[in-house]
Order: sequence, then structure tokens, then C-alpha cells
Amino acid sequence: MKKLLYLFIFSLALASCHQKQGTIIRMETSLGDIRLRLYDETVLHRENMLKLVREGFYNGVLFHRVIQDFMIQAGDPNSRLAGKGTLLGDGDTGYTLKAEILPGYFHKRGALAAAREGDDVNPEKNSSGSQFYIVEGKVFSPEELTALVDRINRNRQTKLVLSPEQVEAYTTIGGSPHLDGEYTVFGEVIEGMEVVKQISEQPTDENDRPLTDVVIQRMEVE
Repeated sequence: MKKLLYLFIFSLALASCHQKQGTIIRMETSLGDIRLRLYDETVLHRENMLKLVREGFYNGVLFHRVIQDFMIQAGDPNSRLAGKGTLLGDGDTGYTLKAEILPGYFHKRGALAAAREGDDVNPEKNSSGSQFYIVEGKVFSPEELTALVDRINRNRQTKLVLSPEQVEAYTTIGGSPHLDGEYTVFGEVIEGMEVVKQISEQPTDENDRPLTDVVIQRMEVE
């Protein structure tokens, strides 16, 4: 009986470890490597990214929109070999993904989320088939965070209510809380936030495209 109990506990520990581990993606960029964990709970987004990564879809794609203290965005297939000054951001896979906006996953620093069309043409908040962004964000004081939430809720039909976990994250490591409830967060950076920061600090043109191309050279499933 004691042996069976030990085996049961060991199995639970392994299951817990696996859940925390998730699926790991390595992104090699022209400025360094970023490792990402995809959440198991956002199944549609996880499986879609794994499919695209295995097909080599992202290889050669640019980070076409970067905003310091906010986020870096990539995934437009039209950005491959795009000439200087070319306006990017409209390219995609030709399909969207049903939103998987879960309360436990939010826009803390390092969050991986799916880009999408605005509510005026996409009230269901369906995600782009390929475009994603990684949050850099900023750290808020408690007073700043309260004021931001009040301002958001004056203009939003669905009210934003932050959990203690969200408040703790936004006032310590930072993030972009105004995106919560609006976009699907389906993973997070586990290594390489210094690369994310470096990408976000690149000089950009009037469309937030880096003046010097930042390329996703290769992505692979670990």
C-alpha cells in the first residue's frame, strides 16, 4: 500500500511538472534568442503556432511593429524581404482563431498574445492566424494602476477588474493591463526578455517599424 501511495504521489508530481513546463518554442532573431512557453489551456492558439513553426512559416519574418515600454509585434508573412518604408501589418494566414481569453492569463511583462482586427470588424475578438506580440510594458504604482483601470472602465462596456495576482504583477514586473480581456494571451517568455527589450528600443519610422530590420531567423519546437 505504501509503495502504491509513493507511486501515486510521484505521478502527481510529474503531471504538475509537465503542466508547468508546457510546450517550449525557441525563436532565433537577428538580435538574440527568445524562449517561449505555450500554455496548454489555450489549445487552439498553441496548436496553431506549433503547426506554423513546424512548417517554417515564421522563418525570415520581421518584427514589423515595435513600441518601447509597450510591445513588439511580428507574424506578417508579407514582411519577408519587404523594402524599406513598406507599410506592414496586413499579411496573415487567411484564417482567424476563436478567442481563448482566460482570466488567469494576462498581459504581464513577457506575455505572448495574439494580434487581431479591431472590435468594429471583429466583435468576437477572434485572433489573427499568425500575427503575435510580446509584452514589454511598464511598471505602475498602485495609484497609477487604479487611475488607469478607472479610465478604461469609463470607456469599456465590459468592465476591467484586476485580480490580486494582476495587481501584484503590474506593480512589480510591469505589463500592459489595458489589453486584458481584449486579446488572447497564450504563452510567455521564459528566457530572453533582454532581447525583447533590445528590440523594443530600436529606432523606428512613423509606422513603428524598426529602421534596421529585426528578423526572426528561425523558430523551432524544443
